[in-house]
Amino acid sequence: MKSSLTILLLSCSLLFIACKKQPAVSGNKQDDITDVADDRDGDGKADEEIQHEDVSLDEKIGQMIMIGINDRKSIAETDSLLLEIKAGKIGGIILFEKNIAATNSAETLKKLIRDLQDDAPTRMFISIDEEGGKVHRLKEKYGFVPMPSAAYLGNLNNLDSTTYYTNNLAKELRELGINLNYAPCLDLATNPNNPIIAKVGRSYSADPAIVAQQAAASIEAHHDQGIKTIVKHFPGHGSSMSDSHLGIVDVTNQWNIIELLPYKTLIQSGKIDAVMTAHIINEHLDASKLPGTLSKVIVTDILRNMLEFKGVVFSDDMQMYAISKNYGQENAIKLSILAGVDVLVFGNNVNASDRMKASDIHAIIKKLVLSGEIPESRITEAYIRIMTLKNKKVN
Repeated sequence: MKSSLTILLLSCSLLFIACKKQPAVSGNKQDDITDVADDRDGDGKADEEIQHEDVSLDEKIGQMIMIGINDRKSIAETDSLLLEIKAGKIGGIILFEKNIAATNSAETLKKLIRDLQDDAPTRMFISIDEEGGKVHRLKEKYGFVPMPSAAYLGNLNNLDSTTYYTNNLAKELRELGINLNYAPCLDLATNPNNPIIAKVGRSYSADPAIVAQQAAASIEAHHDQGIKTIVKHFPGHGSSMSDSHLGIVDVTNQWNIIELLPYKTLIQSGKIDAVMTAHIINEHLDASKLPGTLSKVIVTDILRNMLEFKGVVFSDDMQMYAISKNYGQENAIKLSILAGVDVLVFGNNVNASDRMKASDIHAIIKKLVLSGEIPESRITEAYIRIMTLKNKKVN
């Protein structure tokens, strides 16, 4: 009852704010991935539906797993990672700077990606965090293109500049074989002392209209090169006073409803491919004090039902201390899937003893399904969304 009242109040507040000031972002909602099936000719009928009846539970679970590959810069045919990929236990790979060779960087990375994809029974998401500025894996010292921070671009507030830099970056991603970027950030720079957002230049602005316009230009530039994007960190990390990599972050007393406005605008425009959740607690949104990634109120009630986003939801890294040190991995996996998260990200940027193999994550999810703690219908729902995004044409 309390969550329903929260949704009603949020909806009324957003409607009131939007009527006062609505950023102009063009787009056609028909092109959004909110439809499970793709209606290309606009006749209201599905031209192609994702078939899932003959897909095994193992295959469906595998598509939900995004894994970091430790410090591999190349891969041997006997590598256990390839065996997991061949077995369909992995739906996507996330790359970091540690996967980039110091010399012959582009060709080495391109070969690594090609070798990984060649063994996948279903084409994988090959993803990376490429926001620019401080969050920039493909650095110029490796021979890659420059990419300024969101703060720099937002301060310029010149959409041509944003398009120019982002198009160059997205072209590079395409040439390397990367097909998914964890960018742009929709966080508002409402707290200038925020150590993980504003202080490191990850937000375009404190103004939701500027953030929505800049993010729309970024997404369009990615799409022009065939790259899909994940906006983050829902429902807003900009007002936080600490870093969820290090522990629990509670924004109850700082968060403002305007942090939802860029999401509302871009979801309505049909531009968003996927959304990443934040590991932050907001008691005003969820009285149970669960972080966003684990909260059904935040993921399903607010993001999906209130804001009407029906596409893929990615978790932030499940090994960040806000989650791993407080909820336990099995419980966190269960809560996140029940909350409505479709893809679970395990970056493996942790001590060797804490790293997880995809097969271990897969086994946990399967056990939870077979025990009835997670309905198989929830796995099928995630699978359909994921495959719809993989099949989506963006250019």
